[in-house]
Amino acid sequence: MSFCLAMLIAMGIDAAIGWPDALYRRIGHPVTWAGWLISTLEGRLNRGDARRAKGVLTALIVIGLAGGLAWGILALLPGGWVGTVMTGVLAWPLVAIRSMHQHVAAVAAPLGRGDLAGARYAVSMIVGRDPAQLDSAGIARAAVESLAENTSDGIVAPLFWGVVAGLPGIAAYKAINTLDSMIGHRNARYEQFGWASARIDDLVNLIPARLTGVVFALVSARPGKALKTMARDARHHRSPNAGWPESAMAGALGIRLSGPRVYGDRVAHEPWVNEGAPDPSARDVTRGLALYVRAMGVLAVMIAAGGVWGW
Repeated sequence: MSFCLAMLIAMGIDAAIGWPDALYRRIGHPVTWAGWLISTLEGRLNRGDARRAKGVLTALIVIGLAGGLAWGILALLPGGWVGTVMTGVLAWPLVAIRSMHQHVAAVAAPLGRGDLAGARYAVSMIVGRDPAQLDSAGIARAAVESLAENTSDGIVAPLFWGVVAGLPGIAAYKAINTLDSMIGHRNARYEQFGWASARIDDLVNLIPARLTGVVFALVSARPGKALKTMARDARHHRSPNAGWPESAMAGALGIRLSGPRVYGDRVAHEPWVNEGAPDPSARDVTRGLALYVRAMGVLAVMIAAGGVWGW
């Protein structure tokens, strides 16, 4: 069975139709199923003593269940082309190509019209910072940063692990990423309980984050500048992984990203990425989306080439 071909099928289906709302209303989504399990375990275990150990147990249960179920399903599938196509269909919900574009485009449209209220609402759907504190440049920065980081977390990384380990690989990765997004936070509630989830997520994103940055640079009009910015600024980011795609995107578009941001009543004084460049505008969000589309095309070619080489 070709895992590369299966991931290409998943990419193609998701790019064409995404995850339809009617399907979501009827059965939800694999990420919401994992979210229910994580929320249930967190509510029961994140209390009392030994919270770090309980968090490790939670991560092992969720990752093991996701990967184990996927392995069991894969073992039941037929071989050959039929099994490959079925694997691609099963992997389809775990890729977010279309929804990523839709969410960022939903910010670019009102921002381009000067509708800050609409743009703030749209950007609140994809970032955790306080949208009421964002001006036009802040909204554009948040949208481009989300596009860059989530291209890595939501598309490149699951496909990478799908190519490496098939359906169990992509399912286990999505479980890890969901754990991190729900409990991998540095605050009083999750500092101990989410420690393992955050560390595992950092580990499995090491290669995909850097790969995403390289792909962004390669499809840009200024690959040298993008690569130089990535090499210089990626390690200054608060995240060991998010800085790579974000700095590549900043260099490719000729804008600055990151910098100070507001989360509730807390101001995070983050260093600038590509400091000295101008703030992004609505036009730069649109340019970022065009870069993203080209990156998805190159990613598909890379996966296809891997399949041919493996064959």
